[in-house]
Amino acid sequence: MARFRHLLTAFALALLLAPALARAEAFLSAYEDLPLPPGLTEAVGSGMSFDSPSGRIVEAYAHGAAKPADILKFYAATLPQLGWARANDRLYRREAEVLRLETTQDRAGVTLRVTISPE
Repeated sequence: MARFRHLLTAFALALLLAPALARAEAFLSAYEDLPLPPGLTEAVGSGMSFDSPSGRIVEAYAHGAAKPADILKFYAATLPQLGWARANDRLYRREAEVLRLETTQDRAGVTLRVTISPE
């Protein structure tokens, strides 16, 4: 039921906020209402998602040529529109979930690790 509510909320917000979310090129497959910043592609099969008694646990990865600062700016502008409250540049909360953003950079580009877990 909570998953359906999140999906319905995301759909409604996407319709209302389409211009702001237009920069998103894709959404994570493991978490249907989390957009990917331009320049990143999900590393399909490298993450995981499951429901636990205390809530959903998600780990997903994306890789690309975006700059870490641009990734954080994208999420600072986008996540509050999807109901996530910003605690800091890399930590957001919504209802009883915590979303964490981690970036690592090497010569091949930037890897984004997104984790969502119960609070």
